Amino acid sequence: MRWPDVFAPSPWRNHFAHRVLHKLAFAFALAAGLLASFWPLGQDGLASSSSYAASPEWPPTWDGAPLRPQALGEVEARFARHFPGHIARFTDGRRVLVMRQVERATRLLHPAEDCWRALGYRVVQARLEHDARGRLWRCFHAERTGSDTQRVCERIEDAAGQSFTDTSAWYWASWRASAAGPWTAVTVVSPP
Repeated sequence: MRWPDVFAPSPWRNHFAHRVLHKLAFAFALAAGLLASFWPLGQDGLASSSSYAASPEWPPTWDGAPLRPQALGEVEARFARHFPGHIARFTDGRRVLVMRQVERATRLLHPAEDCWRALGYRVVQARLEHDARGRLWRCFHAERTGSDTQRVCERIEDAAGQSFTDTSAWYWASWRASAAGPWTAVTVVSPP
């Protein structure tokens, strides 16, 4: 029995297909390297909420009313498993507040209007409003056949107190680092 000669010259040495395969392999390796170098920029929202060591310290009151923690709803809990931050739900006895906090720009911090539409609500009367404290909010009414109409208002605030009512504007400001994190999005749901 004769052992194969692994050091024998390849019959493909100067063949066109052999040269093309080497170029394709090089192009693939280059593309994989470029993709790997930009991977952290593309991981928008892939970290789970357990990626942070501790939950933020949520406010004990809202507009002077004490807040009581509530369990997340089924949809909120499912969303929280893939959210790159923290989500908490509170009530002051009249309103429900959902607070989401993130440390970096993410497309998973999206407008409340999108959530309500996805749940089958019709969004009407969308507008910007100032509250009694002068804070600017994006507000709308959510209507669904067979259920009560709800008034929903939201805003995003950064660590320096700068606020955003437009999620897209917040995203680009946080991505460019012209807004300081962490950011807290507050959604207030109340009777109309």
